[in-house]
Amino acid sequence: MHVSHLSLADFRSYARVEVPLDPGVTAFVGPNGQGKTNLVEAVGYLATLGSHRVSSDAPLVRLGADRAVIRAAVVQDDRQQLIELELNPGKANRARINRSSQVRPRDVLGIVRTVLFAPEDLALVKGDPGERRRFLDELVTARSPRMAGVRSDYERVLKQRNTLLKSAALARRHGGRSMDMSTLDIWDQHLARAGAELLAHRLDLIAALRPLADRAYEQLAPGGGPVAFDYRGPAGADTVRTREELYEVLLAALGDARKQELERGVTLAGPHRDDLVLRLGELPAKGYASHGESWSYALALRLASYELLRAEGNEPVLVLDDVFAELDARRRERLAELVATGEQVLVTAAVDDDVPGALTGARFAVSGGTVERA
Repeated sequence: MHVSHLSLADFRSYARVEVPLDPGVTAFVGPNGQGKTNLVEAVGYLATLGSHRVSSDAPLVRLGADRAVIRAAVVQDDRQQLIELELNPGKANRARINRSSQVRPRDVLGIVRTVLFAPEDLALVKGDPGERRRFLDELVTARSPRMAGVRSDYERVLKQRNTLLKSAALARRHGGRSMDMSTLDIWDQHLARAGAELLAHRLDLIAALRPLADRAYEQLAPGGGPVAFDYRGPAGADTVRTREELYEVLLAALGDARKQELERGVTLAGPHRDDLVLRLGELPAKGYASHGESWSYALALRLASYELLRAEGNEPVLVLDDVFAELDARRRERLAELVATGEQVLVTAAVDDDVPGALTGARFAVSGGTVERA
């Protein structure tokens, strides 16, 4: 699978830009702040309905514009599809496939799949649990696009449950009449049902990633591992696998946390509170791994994701966003050799010398809002 044409209107710094793309390696080269990352960010948005740089859509719309449009032609097995996403901050986004009538934005998920390496990836190792949960859930959705709906359901139920808990907590603090908590029992069941589905997919993903990540780390930093990781969630979640068992585990965890939740007014158990604990050798990577080791670990997670999606068909677009400038010469060359054979690899770099020799292909010069083939 590859993107054969990218069109942007009022997206980030671009009033309008048209970029024809080929399979193989394409490098966007130019000084920082000229819009290189904006191009690959748009491709990533098609795959995840989100940006790897910001948490909301508002910054993606060019200053002074009301909306932004991302349009891409995608080729898979000699079949071409046209995807269009309209970003409307403060309103519902819109989507079309093959110029048909409007579809839900999440209906485009799975047409484009990406694995993105970026300087922000260091947060996978050094950052908060939310960074690792996002990594897991985006990859879960890439493997199974219907999980976007499950994640949406979970977030909706979580929001409703938190609203009820907050009201109950306020009533208790101000000596108001106690609330009927039977409604909370119903929200527990809904949260546990959606949570069990998400948790099952996370656990299955982790099992598949473990050997791939260890192998990738060894390729990037021979002799520096091994790497391993474990899921930190509700007690007993890592020993069961069926959805029904996970549902019961989550219900029990919510029951155990009920008293504290009513005091604090927030949901304290569930997949939104879990973490992926990364280990390097016998020690946790966070807090113990050096800067170079942390970079190698983050890259190993992305490489493992890439290999997993490749093995499952519909090879993803690989995006290397200003990564090579962050790496020493050895890791730079090893990474380039590992990804050079990808069906489509998009690279951004400040200067030509930052693109390793193994990554030969098309070059675009990016400057002042223009993108021209070099």
